Amino acid sequence: MVKKVEVFTSPSCPHCPAAKEVVELAKKELGDAIDVVYYDTMTSEGRDKAISYGVMYVPAIAIDGVIDFVGAPALPELIAKLQ
Repeated sequence: MVKKVEVFTSPSCPHCPAAKEVVELAKKELGDAIDVVYYDTMTSEGRDKAISYGVMYVPAIAIDGVIDFVGAPALPELIAKLQ
């Protein structure tokens, strides 16, 4: 079963690039087992989606509709959640 990973970021966030990088590394390792979607909270779509999840801080990472990480997790921690 494919896991849906949603990453909430903001252009001014200094920690968001690290979160994006770790998700991309997980995607390289897990391939088609995960589907990744990025949301920029400065856009109306990203802001609406973040509000629906109750996201208060970025970066935030949701897995299958549940916020699992606020901040950039370590790759092993993210992989463990995704398997």
